[in-house]
Amino acid sequence: MNKHEKISYVELPSTNIEETRKFFTQVFGWSFQEFGSEYIAFSDQGINGGFYKSDLSSLTRNGAALIVFYSESIKATQEKIEQAGGSILKPAFSFPGGFRFHFLEPGGNEFAVWSEINA
Repeated sequence: MNKHEKISYVELPSTNIEETRKFFTQVFGWSFQEFGSEYIAFSDQGINGGFYKSDLSSLTRNGAALIVFYSESIKATQEKIEQAGGSILKPAFSFPGGFRFHFLEPGGNEFAVWSEINA
């Protein structure tokens, strides 16, 4: 794949690095590499990136970009998110191509999950 001028890495804020780590490990099975107490990095998740300690968070109502996960079972993924301490910001709704919901992870960031079917 041509890497020239393609998105290579994404960095996201987190108001609570440890809770963000626990959440993504529990829900999505991610592993992290620590770079001090204020930065954790992830890889092999569709894109590589990291979370940095911040008093701010990433919310679409503030103009932030939205990162959207794909799920083969949107309801099962929603259950995992809620069990891990995430909260549903926008309940599942239909849009051209499928269904989607938005959630907040414990570090304060908004993400979404989509699927072709609402099951």
